[in-house]
Amino acid sequence: MQDRTNPPNPGLDGDDKEIVVVTKPVWQRLLANPTAVISVLCLMVLVLGSVFANAVAGSDPLRINPSIRFKPPSFEFPFGTDNLGRDMFKIVLHGGKTSLLVGAVVTIISMTVATVLGLLAGYYRRVDMFLMRFVDGLMSFPAIVLATAMTGYLGPSVGTVVTSLSIVLIAPSLRVVRGQVLVVRELQMIEAARAVGVPTMRIFTKYILPAVSSPILVQASFIFSAAILSEAALSFIGLGIGSEDISWGNALTESRNYVSRAPWIVMFPGLALMLAILALNLLGDALRDVLDPKLARRR
Repeated sequence: MQDRTNPPNPGLDGDDKEIVVVTKPVWQRLLANPTAVISVLCLMVLVLGSVFANAVAGSDPLRINPSIRFKPPSFEFPFGTDNLGRDMFKIVLHGGKTSLLVGAVVTIISMTVATVLGLLAGYYRRVDMFLMRFVDGLMSFPAIVLATAMTGYLGPSVGTVVTSLSIVLIAPSLRVVRGQVLVVRELQMIEAARAVGVPTMRIFTKYILPAVSSPILVQASFIFSAAILSEAALSFIGLGIGSEDISWGNALTESRNYVSRAPWIVMFPGLALMLAILALNLLGDALRDVLDPKLARRR
């Protein structure tokens, strides 16, 4: 007698039943990931607070008022004041505007260049031999040392920090893109496209680039966090964006001598920096899980 509680599928038998799995769209899988949702919310709070810093906290964050030096956090000054009587709430919000902007610009520049060079290196063997030897030499030096040398030579400014960090962060991203292209290049669809005479540019845009877009997106989130942290490190040692501008790194630099007397002037810029980097790294991990085809089939 046939069991009607679980009727058989006449088109599938054996292990074939496990192959047909309905996968959800990427955005639905991302929303179903609590880590991704929390990371996005943290980033939205930091970005919106920085963009609307003038409306939320007011302008002129560097205004000095010696009469309110070292005020602890209160209703009037949520993050307290520093050694010069400046409102730390304003400094954190306005500093986030610079730090996040530097991170975004560095990510766009470095990932764009790394994607183009990675496509060429992964597809053309002769280009790969020359380009990767240069990348190996560049990566043999610590990234922060190269950025420090370039910033020290060109002088502290926002443009210098963006230029130096963009050059430094191209190398690791290029290796990621190149490795993915090497795998995709050997697929049958690429060989078939070349056999029928499809132009190389069309192969890049229609076949290879979509296939490697997921690793590029994940790598971009890690480059974003690395750029923010590197900018803060350069500003902390006095080789960052300069004293006329303000960032989370600058705020930490100016307040490090007063940690024992007023710990809040270090705690809040450091907390904002930590939240931004942690949210970006967790978002990158969530994107990797969501965009992984093997994991996507199981969801």
